[in-house]
Amino acid sequence: MDSTREEMSLDVLYVGGGPANMAGAIHLMRLAKEKGMDIEVGLIEKGDEIGAHSLSGAILDPIALAELIPDYGSRECPIEFSQCQDTFYFLTATRQYKVPFVPKFLHNDGCHIISLSKFTRWLGDIAENEGVNIFPGFAGTDVLYDTDSGSVKGVGTGDKGVDAEGKQKPNFEPGIDLTARVTVFGEGSKGSLIRKIGRKKNIFPHEAPQTFETAIKEVIELPKENRVLESETTVIHTFGYPLGMNTKGGAFLYRMTGNRISLGLVIGLDYEAPMLEPYSAFIQLKKHPLIAEIIAGGKVLQQGAKTLNTGGFYTMPTVAIGGALFVGDSASMLNAQRLKGIHTAMKSGMLAAETIIDAFEKDDFSNHSLSGYRTRIEKSWIHEEQYRSRNFSQALSKKGPAKWLHLGAQFFSNGTGAVDPMATHADHSAMKPVGSVPPDWPDESDRKEGDAFDGNLYVDKLTGVFLSGTTHIEDQPCHLIVQDLDLCRTRCFREYRNPCTRFCPAQVYEIVADESGNRKLKLNPSNCLHCKTCEIKDPYQNITWNCPEGGGGPKYTIT
Repeated sequence: MDSTREEMSLDVLYVGGGPANMAGAIHLMRLAKEKGMDIEVGLIEKGDEIGAHSLSGAILDPIALAELIPDYGSRECPIEFSQCQDTFYFLTATRQYKVPFVPKFLHNDGCHIISLSKFTRWLGDIAENEGVNIFPGFAGTDVLYDTDSGSVKGVGTGDKGVDAEGKQKPNFEPGIDLTARVTVFGEGSKGSLIRKIGRKKNIFPHEAPQTFETAIKEVIELPKENRVLESETTVIHTFGYPLGMNTKGGAFLYRMTGNRISLGLVIGLDYEAPMLEPYSAFIQLKKHPLIAEIIAGGKVLQQGAKTLNTGGFYTMPTVAIGGALFVGDSASMLNAQRLKGIHTAMKSGMLAAETIIDAFEKDDFSNHSLSGYRTRIEKSWIHEEQYRSRNFSQALSKKGPAKWLHLGAQFFSNGTGAVDPMATHADHSAMKPVGSVPPDWPDESDRKEGDAFDGNLYVDKLTGVFLSGTTHIEDQPCHLIVQDLDLCRTRCFREYRNPCTRFCPAQVYEIVADESGNRKLKLNPSNCLHCKTCEIKDPYQNITWNCPEGGGGPKYTIT
């Protein structure tokens, strides 16, 4: 069977079909037309359609959207609610206390509630109408480099039709080498290709590693007679229970159209307690009196999970190298203080497009030429937002009174705080061995007793995977690489009781007994939601997440 890889040459290649690259591609095509340039632009997306892997809260600050598409309101932009009415609660295990004021950075005046999957598909349609060639179902697996200059010259897509043993199946299709003068990487949080570039080109700051949070989210349909649906409240944020005060994170509830709400829990992956299980925490949130009353009688329509890159300003990588630019979450553009990243992602894509047009006018795609992208970011409102919140996520990671000291100092000093920059540590280094930290979380017996599932409003992990629409071709090479399996059954069990079985929200990892009754790790890669929590949080960095065959993964439609 012929395994020769074809080459497709483009002028500009976008990797990833999220808001950053969609906005960038639209802006690029329009600028090119204004200047009379004929530029061939392609975009690959590993999901089987645009929007399939897009999961978010999501509150959209329309500042970038209004710059890109000023008449978006009359162009059927899929907005769930055009106005936000905010409420903020502190939760204990049994009670809620309404905070009398909403912090200014959480004010959502003028913002919109959206479904990110719908919004991204809408942008995709506009991009196609502008002339962008969109290729869904193609996963970028390798970065291509120019042998002379060392610049990035494109991306190789993965082969299709390969079985679990690496052998070609009858439907085998070799991957394609997509070459381009400029490649824009918008892979989202913890991209596998930018990770490879980081190792080769040293683009990430060693003193400030990127840090992440995991979000679990559901869209729930409520009975028509519901106190939230009958009120003016459209946005609820909470902190405290079920995470406690020493674990970074909180919950959100956003109203959507059609008697639906979006409910989610976000947990900082620098948590210490090895027995903490994000999915169980989410179920505990749903059973809290405040939330339980709101969602009573409801039905889960869709569920998903993703990681958020929340490290901010000091964790940004080098955003431009020869032949390549990095946008959106890949480049730490999310504003953790405002709990928003769609607007900054879109703006970064637009600034990248302007840089690319300049490069074509100069016919120069070197690091020197493309470094103008960084200058544009520094002169934009992205920089203003990022710099103001530059130590916020780090302050939230503090314990006890120190947390409030640093947050207060930042509030009154426009982000400078008591220490600037605050130290940043990789998330995987934070976990403590079993028994070495006070439990922020009930023990296992309490969790199991409290996690009663009804299959309707309270669903288990596997039902959640089903509701995400996740599918993978079963007979393909495993995309999760565990370097040392023996470590899982020995040291990892002794020290942490195999936390991968808990921090994964999709039951990809299980510890089972082999034929001799010994512990061994069992992988269920077909459950994978592509959130990449495993690669980030594993305390030994023993897991590597790679792209599975294109088209696999979640199929989000309303999240």
